[in-house]
Amino acid sequence: MTDVESGEVLVQFEYRGLPVSVRASVKGYAAALLKRNPYTYRTRSSRVEHERKANEQAAISVYSVLRDWVKGQITAVETGVLSFEGAFLGQIMLPSGKTVLEEAKHKHMLPEPDSKIIQFKSEQKK
Repeated sequence: MTDVESGEVLVQFEYRGLPVSVRASVKGYAAALLKRNPYTYRTRSSRVEHERKANEQAAISVYSVLRDWVKGQITAVETGVLSFEGAFLGQIMLPSGKTVLEEAKHKHMLPEPDSKIIQFKSEQKK
């Protein structure tokens, strides 16, 4: 499914009775494409057309990434490399309609990213 308003692609399926929901941002991918290839006066199309093309390419790319990721996780499960829960824990849907990851974030069960580590990594890139 595609949620045009939020700019997300949603894949939902059931595996042996467990519902799974995977979301991915098309807007985020499009922003990365536009950052790598920004509109300039030399671009052969209008700014709107350039952004539309980036959004179309982002949607195609996100579909491909999700397809490959889900197929890879299912292959890992079926070959015994991972348990289903290990492969999809964050995406398993709870009876409330939220995923395990959404519920864990809502209840602050996950540690916050360490700002020192993030700062260190950004300093290394310079």
